[in-house]
Amino acid sequence: MRSAPWWALVSSGCAPVLLVGSWMIAQTRQGPEYDPARQTLSVLASYGATSYWLMTGMLLVLGSCYVLTAHALRPAAPAGRVALAGGGLCALALTLVPAPSSGGALEHGAVSTVGLVLLAVWPPLAAVRDRRPVPWGLRLDVSLAASALMGASALWFLAELQSAGAPGVAERVVTFVQALWPFLVVVSCRRAAA
Repeated sequence: MRSAPWWALVSSGCAPVLLVGSWMIAQTRQGPEYDPARQTLSVLASYGATSYWLMTGMLLVLGSCYVLTAHALRPAAPAGRVALAGGGLCALALTLVPAPSSGGALEHGAVSTVGLVLLAVWPPLAAVRDRRPVPWGLRLDVSLAASALMGASALWFLAELQSAGAPGVAERVVTFVQALWPFLVVVSCRRAAA
């Protein structure tokens, strides 16, 4: 069984830490007018936001982390690696179509949606379906459960957006789970090969 290289721990481990750290710093810098429960991360990354450059930089590094991790996950099925890399490319593309300072933007919403979907479906696409010992993170049952969790949290986010409830909370849950899963898969691959 091939393993993921050591640097995949760095690329995949940086993603959730960077994501949470950046949004925490950005929302603090934005001040009390920003409500993290009711406002999305896109507000922090919009033109004119106090932390526009911080959030733009975070998206560039986060997208690169996903692409590098996809490249490193040699034990995973190719379709899953492509979907993970596609999610990373969507994060990179979001820097080209940031949300406007007020209202919505079709391009931003479309790129965000494609990225959410790719990051939600990559686990079962990456699952290994043969008889050899498979790292737990690449087992089909585990991958389907992870994908279901990501899909359910994404649907929760969409429901909160429609109801003007707490989309900020839901978005933070889905993006954190999607950022953490590649790290857990890399850990499982390295442990299985050890």
